[in-house]
Amino acid sequence: MKNYSILIAVLASVSMLTACKKDFLNEKVYSKFTPEALTDSLAFEAGIVGLQSQYSLWNTMNEDNNGNQGFLCVWQMGTDVAYNKAPDDLDPVSIPYTNYEKLNSANGASAFVWRWAYNIINNANVVIANIDNPSVPVGTGFRSKIKAQSMFYRALAYNYLATLYGGVPLIIKPLTAPKTDFVRAQVKDINDLIVSDLNFAKINAPSIDQLTAQSLPNKSMASQLLAEAYLRIGGKNAEAEAECNTIINSGSFSLINARYGVKASQPGDPFADMFIYGNQRRSQGNTEAIWVEETENPASVPNGAGPDLQSKFPGYRFLGSQHRRVWGSRYYNTPGMLLCDSLGGRGISRMALTYYVLNLYGANDMRNSKYNIRRKYYYNDPSSANYGKLVTGPGIDTNRNIVPKTNKWDQFDPNDTFGSSMIKDFIIMRLGETYLLKAEAQFKQGNNAGAAESINVLRTRAHAATVNSAMINLDFILDERVRELVAEENRRMTLMRTGTLLERVQGRGQKITGITSHNLLLPIPQTEIDLNKDAKLEQNPGY
Repeated sequence: MKNYSILIAVLASVSMLTACKKDFLNEKVYSKFTPEALTDSLAFEAGIVGLQSQYSLWNTMNEDNNGNQGFLCVWQMGTDVAYNKAPDDLDPVSIPYTNYEKLNSANGASAFVWRWAYNIINNANVVIANIDNPSVPVGTGFRSKIKAQSMFYRALAYNYLATLYGGVPLIIKPLTAPKTDFVRAQVKDINDLIVSDLNFAKINAPSIDQLTAQSLPNKSMASQLLAEAYLRIGGKNAEAEAECNTIINSGSFSLINARYGVKASQPGDPFADMFIYGNQRRSQGNTEAIWVEETENPASVPNGAGPDLQSKFPGYRFLGSQHRRVWGSRYYNTPGMLLCDSLGGRGISRMALTYYVLNLYGANDMRNSKYNIRRKYYYNDPSSANYGKLVTGPGIDTNRNIVPKTNKWDQFDPNDTFGSSMIKDFIIMRLGETYLLKAEAQFKQGNNAGAAESINVLRTRAHAATVNSAMINLDFILDERVRELVAEENRRMTLMRTGTLLERVQGRGQKITGITSHNLLLPIPQTEIDLNKDAKLEQNPGY
């Protein structure tokens, strides 16, 4: 809630880009990137890239989220899908999300989310305010595109805030001076802005095929987020279904039903192909991808930038995701095992799938294949007497080193065997979830037959037994989200959005203590309350 009247530092190079259009002798040099530099199309395009870069901080190690992978654990463990198996080296930012009695307003994860969201909001407001300036020499179509993409990010940030905190301060103009009198707006007012922004974005943002850099906002991203927001808001279930149908019927996307990509000739299955490094982008054959955050291997691309963005903004790169380091196994700590590609490289292994997840799949479900969930490990060190044998027996720490895991985040970089960074892309939205959001919207309208039909599209793809309308309820839909989206979706957000966190951990969660109904919202960071000296920023109940 500080005064963020400038765009983030990653955009500092834009002043150089704009200056290149003029004789260098007449160049006007800015000491830092300011709103006044938003004067031409290159600057505004860089502003959108900067918003995506700001968003990407969620998935990376950075100083704002305490520089470790514990922040990523916050959104999975302490729910029904994952449990904390490394309490000895998880820092305080994440421990309170499994031992809820420790969750309070000083929590670092909650503080990071608040700052992260409002940084995006204020920077989006800067772009929106400047693109609305009629003196800026850009065309009407370009103006609408930039505004739509900025509004997408603003709506995205407010959707996080509304889901996690409820009513929050509503800011729709750039902050140009310190402000210490924020008050919480009604959730309805936040929701109204989200819906308004996304309705503009879905019309005026480019289609996915019109984008050069496909990490940036497109129409379908806006429709998918709007469907999710409608489901959270309530009473907008028909509208949510319509947004899902817009994506499904657009002709731009299709489910992956056949082998493709870099390992298509090797053993595997179509579902697993989507999560192989080199297969995740639309340009690489992933017809299901709606939003992919692209990351490049610094060893293979100059300056470590993605090819689409590298050509436009030299030196730019999205920061690599760190999910592999929380979802994997420390198999390399077992004598007789070596780091390798097929085991996903080196992982820190901070959390594990719950028994609920591991026993959730029916017979023949592709999503439960050995290519998608690893349950068995074999000694792979040729110098070991156990070479080729199954890792079993006494001495195996199943809570730490050898553990069943999702393969969705497997990634091994031979240039970085230690695994200090990650070069794998991050699928944020895909068509599989669109069908699940549609099924939820249909169920909430009393159309169980339609919900079963939508879910069966995914189950047929997975070679799982189809379901009928009598089997459909919210619990089943949430179960199916796990089968399809485990380790992809932000599970805590899903359960908070549906108001089911407390009931879903009963009989499913592991190693959870102290959870109560007030944990359906996060605490407002105490630092924000203390700095807001000229008005009362109300705390959520129970904190």
